[in-house]
Amino acid sequence: DFVLVWETVPKELSRQQSRKSRALQERSAAVHRAWRKRFLDKLHAAGLRMEKHTARMEEKVVHYLLLGAPWSVLCYYAEELQLRVPLQALPSQSSHWSGRVLQQMGIPNTMAQVVPSPPLGYYTCPFKVNKLPWFLGSDKKDTFFSTTQRHQILYKILATTQYGRSKEREVGVDQLLNEDVFAAAFPLHEARHPRGSPAAPAAPAGPSPIPRQILFQYWASWRKWNKYQPLDHVRKYFGEKVAFYFAWLGFYAGWLLPAAVVGTAVFIAGIFLVLNDVPAREICESEEQLWMCPLCKSCPYWQLSDTCGTFMAGRLFDHAGTVFFSVFMSLWAVLFLKFWKRTNASLAHHWDCFEFEDIEERPRPQFIAAAPMTIISPITGAEEPYFPTRSRLHRILAGFMLIIMLIAMVVMFVVSIIIYRTVVIILLSSSGYLWLVASASRLAAVSSSLVSLFFLLILSKIYVSLAHILTKWEMHRTQSKYENAFIFKAFIFQFVTFYSFPMYLAFFKGTFVGHPGSYQTFLGIRNEECGPGGCFIELAQELLIIMVGKQMVNNVQEVAIPNLRCWWHKVLFRKAGGEGTLETEEQAPWVADYQLLPFKGLFDEYLEMVLQFGFTTIFVAACPLAPLFALLNNWVEIRLDARKFLCNYRRPVAERAQGIGIWFSILEVIAHLAVINNAFLIAFTSDFLPRVYYEYVHDSSLRGYVNFTLAYAPRDFVQQTNTTCRYRAFRDRDGRLTSTYWHLLAIRLGFVIVFEHVVFFIGRVIACLVPDIPESVEVKVKRERYLAKTALAENKV
Repeated sequence: DFVLVWETVPKELSRQQSRKSRALQERSAAVHRAWRKRFLDKLHAAGLRMEKHTARMEEKVVHYLLLGAPWSVLCYYAEELQLRVPLQALPSQSSHWSGRVLQQMGIPNTMAQVVPSPPLGYYTCPFKVNKLPWFLGSDKKDTFFSTTQRHQILYKILATTQYGRSKEREVGVDQLLNEDVFAAAFPLHEARHPRGSPAAPAAPAGPSPIPRQILFQYWASWRKWNKYQPLDHVRKYFGEKVAFYFAWLGFYAGWLLPAAVVGTAVFIAGIFLVLNDVPAREICESEEQLWMCPLCKSCPYWQLSDTCGTFMAGRLFDHAGTVFFSVFMSLWAVLFLKFWKRTNASLAHHWDCFEFEDIEERPRPQFIAAAPMTIISPITGAEEPYFPTRSRLHRILAGFMLIIMLIAMVVMFVVSIIIYRTVVIILLSSSGYLWLVASASRLAAVSSSLVSLFFLLILSKIYVSLAHILTKWEMHRTQSKYENAFIFKAFIFQFVTFYSFPMYLAFFKGTFVGHPGSYQTFLGIRNEECGPGGCFIELAQELLIIMVGKQMVNNVQEVAIPNLRCWWHKVLFRKAGGEGTLETEEQAPWVADYQLLPFKGLFDEYLEMVLQFGFTTIFVAACPLAPLFALLNNWVEIRLDARKFLCNYRRPVAERAQGIGIWFSILEVIAHLAVINNAFLIAFTSDFLPRVYYEYVHDSSLRGYVNFTLAYAPRDFVQQTNTTCRYRAFRDRDGRLTSTYWHLLAIRLGFVIVFEHVVFFIGRVIACLVPDIPESVEVKVKRERYLAKTALAENKV
C-alpha cells in the first residue's frame, strides 16, 4: 500500500571524507537513525506489515520499506476517518449534459467513448465495524476497501505517528521528509513503466485491464483530444481532489467553445470594419498634413500617417462589436460559474463527498500534534483538539499586515520598472545613434522584462515560503481550510504580479501626461505617453503575447522539464542493483516509482488556469481572440497534465475534496472584476464612445473625426519651438480642457454605471432562476440518508 525510502552512505565512502565533515555527518546520521527506528517501531506496534529491500548504488545505498495494513487495522482507521462504503448499487448514468442535448437533437455524439471497466456507482454511508454485514462486498476483505482508501488509511497512520517529543512537534512522516530522515514516501502506481523508464505504462498481460493503462489509452492519449475524460476512472485512481481539477478543466474548456466562436466572429467583423473605416482612411491619406508633437524632449516631430498600420491593427479590436462581446463575456462568466456550481454538486454526490468539508473532514495531523487544548465538538459530540478562534484571528491579522507590506513592495517594484523603461527610452533616444533611436522602445521593453522576471522570481520564492510559514502559524483545523488560506495568500501575490502591467497599460499609461510645454512628471521624469497607435493596441499586443507566447512557453516547459528531470533520475539510478536482496531489484516497481518526480500538489496547475480565466474575462474588450487561444491551450493542457500525472509523477496520496475549494470564490471575484474592468476599458481606453459622440453631434459619416480628436500645441510651446504641431487631447490653444472633454467624461461615467448595472442585474436574475443544486441530486441525497439511517439503525425489525 505504501513505500518509505531512505538513503545511507556506505562506510567505505564515508571514510574518504575529512574528519570534521565525517563527524558532522555521523552525528546527523545517528539522530536520523534514532528517529527512524522509533518511527518504524511504532508503525510495527500499530500492526502494519513491513517488507524491506535495498539497492546498492555507486555512492549510496537506497532502502525501500514496503508497508501494508491488515484487515483489522483497515477497519479501525476506516471508522475513525469516516470512510464511505457502498450500501446499494446505482444504475449507471451519463454525467455529460452535452451528450444528452445531442441525443435529444438526434446528432451523433463524437465526443463519447466506451472505456473498459467503468466504476460502479453506489449509495454509501460512513463505515461502521459493527454494521459490516450490511455493506456490499463485506465478504471480500481484499477488495472491500478501494486502493485509494487503503492509501488514505496508511497515510493517516504515517502522518500521526510520533517519532520524538510531542512538545517539539516531532510527529508524522511529513516532518521526517523535511528533516531528510526519509527521502520519499509514496503509494505505488498500479502498473509500472517498461524497463523502468518514464514512458507509457506497460500493456496488461492478462484479460483484466490495469487501471493505469486504461487511463493512459483513453485519457492521456493525444488521439482522445476530442473525447470526454473518464472522470470516474480518474477519481478511482487518483482520488477526488485530482478528479475535481480535471473535471473543472474539462468543463472550462467546453464552455470556452461558444466564447471562442463568438470572439472569432467579432474579430472577423473587425476586419471588414477596418476596410471601410473613414478615420483610418483619413490617417493613412494625411501624408504630411498632420505633424505630431514629439513624444519626449529629444524625440523628433512625426507624421500621423506613419501610424497607419498600427491604427488599422487597433481597429481590429476596437469597434462596436467589442462592446457586445464584453457584455457577452460578462454574462458568460456568470453562467459558467453558475453551471459549474451545479456540476460540482452532482459530482460531489456521485463521488461521496457532498458533505465532506462540513461533517466528515477530520482535523489535520499537524493540527492535532500542535493544538494546545481539546473541546467537545458541537457537531460530532466527540473530544477534539482545539485552538482558540480569537488567537487564530490575531495571527491571521498579523500575517495579513505582513502580506500587505510585501504586496506594496511588489507595486513599488512595478512602478520602478515603469520608470526604468522611461529612462532607458530617453537615454537611447538622445544617444545620437540611428539604430538605437529606432529601437529604443523595443530595447527598453526587452531589458525591463528581463529585469522584472529576475526580481519577480526571487520575490515569488520568498513570498511563497512566507505564505507557507504564516499558514502553518495560523493553526487551521482541517486540510481544506489550511489549503484555502495558503492559496488566498499566494494568489494575491500572483494576481498583483501578472495583472499590474496590463492594468497600467489599460488605465494609467498616457492618462496623466499633460500637454506640450507643460508635461507632468513623476520623481522628475516625464510620465510615459502612449505610443503613436494608442494604448489600446499596446494592451491588445500585451494580451496576445501572454495568451499565445506565454502559454506556448508554459506548455513546452510542462513537456520538457518533467521529462528531462525523469531522464536525469534514470541516469542516477542506472548503476543501481547488484547487491540488493532481489535478483531483479532494478525492475522492482518501487524502484521504478522512486525514479519519478515527487508530486507537489495542484496549486501551480490551478494558478495557471485561473490566471488565464482572468486574462480571458478581465481584458476581453481589448482582445476578442483571447477565448480562442485559451481553448486551444486547454485542449493541450488536459492531455499534458494527464501524461504528467500518469508517467512523470509518483502516485499522489488520494485526497478527498468537496470541490475546487477557494478557487471557486476567486473565480467569482474575477468575474465581478471583469464586468467593472471592461466597463472602464470601453469607456476610457477605447475610442468607441468618442466615435459615438462625434456621430451624433457632428457627422454621422465620421468625416473629420481625426481632426476632432487632435488639439493644437499651445501658443507658448509654438513660440518656443517656432513649430506648430498636433497632439491627442481635447484642449484649446491655451492648453485648457474644452467643454467636449467634460461632455465625454460625463458620457463615459454614465456608460460605466449603465453597463455595470445591466450586467449585474441580468446575472442576479440568472442566479435566482437557476438553483445551485439540481433537483435530481437533492432527491438522491435524501434517498442516501434514508438508506444510511436504515442500515445503521441499532434495532432491526
